[in-house]
Amino acid sequence: MKKIEKIIARQLLDISAVRLNVEQPFTWASGWRSPIYCDNRKILSYPKARKLIYESLTQLILQHFPNAEVIAGVATGAIAHGALVAEKMEKSFIYIRSSAKSHGLSNIIEGELQPGARVVVIEDLISTGGSSLQAVDAVRKAGAEVLGMVAIFSYNFISTRRSFEKAGCELHTLTNYLTLIEEAKQCNYIKESDMETLEEWRQSPEKWGKDNE
Repeated sequence: MKKIEKIIARQLLDISAVRLNVEQPFTWASGWRSPIYCDNRKILSYPKARKLIYESLTQLILQHFPNAEVIAGVATGAIAHGALVAEKMEKSFIYIRSSAKSHGLSNIIEGELQPGARVVVIEDLISTGGSSLQAVDAVRKAGAEVLGMVAIFSYNFISTRRSFEKAGCELHTLTNYLTLIEEAKQCNYIKESDMETLEEWRQSPEKWGKDNE
């Protein structure tokens, strides 16, 4: 598992799906300031990376959730990745909106989901985990069973891990922040002197953001 974590981390760096900048931090939609920005939508533009990701996600599901019947992608970033995995596994596919449509059938879940179906949810990115667990809750409210979630990348915040544990949702990711930073250091993407700052941010991202406004 450690080997694939490193391979995927390096791939994300190679295609600039992940960008690191300690001197000029990025601003997330949440308002947090961060030395890292991850955009896994870029993976879709690179055939080699795209195939690596959907095949690796498939293997992760087969390893941890072999009884899965339905693959669910979280809108919008994981819809395409989820559909590719579902095609590879020859499974039913649905996707979960962030909120119900304001017109038509007012669906929050798109596609056919039968009560009692065993579902694996796919995310492209896990940060605080709020929107991801909201998607899990939507599937459960629809009467299906969530076996767990798989994702491409996680920032691996302690608070996020606790949120998943509290929600009773098993989470597995292809790679994570710590592996990414180590790979970035080895390929001289970042300097050794940046490592302390990057670790401080991961330990307390919300506070770090306020301190650096």
